[in-house]
Amino acid sequence: MTTGHAAAADEATDEATDATTGEVPDEVSGEVSDEASREAADEASDADTAPGAAQDTAPRAESGADPGTGRFAILRAARRAFTQRPYAEVTMRGIAADAGVSASLIVKRFGTKERLFNTVADFGPAADRLFAVPPEDLGRHLVLTVVRLRRENLSDPLLRVVFSLGNMDERTLLRERFREQVTARLAGLVEGPQKELRAELITGQLLGLGATLSLHRPGGAGELATAEQLADLYAPALQLLITGHPDHSDGARPAAEPGEADR
Repeated sequence: MTTGHAAAADEATDEATDATTGEVPDEVSGEVSDEASREAADEASDADTAPGAAQDTAPRAESGADPGTGRFAILRAARRAFTQRPYAEVTMRGIAADAGVSASLIVKRFGTKERLFNTVADFGPAADRLFAVPPEDLGRHLVLTVVRLRRENLSDPLLRVVFSLGNMDERTLLRERFREQVTARLAGLVEGPQKELRAELITGQLLGLGATLSLHRPGGAGELATAEQLADLYAPALQLLITGHPDHSDGARPAAEPGEADR
């Protein structure tokens, strides 16, 4: 059972494999040989998730479908572990225990701890879904996508980056990847002046949305609202930062109230 802090890290979302050699730790390799035969029958159809395929399978991390393979459970546990503790303190066995799977299954799915960490630090799959529409439709799409990904995967697609703040170890990679794959990509989509600043403010609002939905669980109004209701309220402010007007269907700003120009 995770603590409240761990549950938040899951939103937002083991002795160490050597980060330079990628070797499987001794404690896991023995377990692999003991359990491989028992898992072979269940996993024979999963050839595309062989060890070392973390980069190829990463896009499915946000796909919204977990066909009973334990992949999402592993990723949720890995996000908690890698965001809350230094890389060297995270163990494959600990992630396995938290995910409720065997350590050998993690090795089969992701290969090594280094590859698993790189998958956790990869925001590319989420960004592909977040930025899949033109800028004039982007504000509403961002809100709908964040909410739907949270509910499909039981994990926020972006919020884990917050837990890297203040840490100057391997977790800095999460911040670097977030800036490259999310903020910089968003800056390339918006038009007009101060694109970088506006992109940073937009990502801040998306992180704020995820944080408040997590903060008020269970039973909060946001949790009970539909994705469409949340978008109705939240998207106009995002769209204003994206295109300069809150309603994508009409570029005109609302008419000023009488005397407003004089105030």
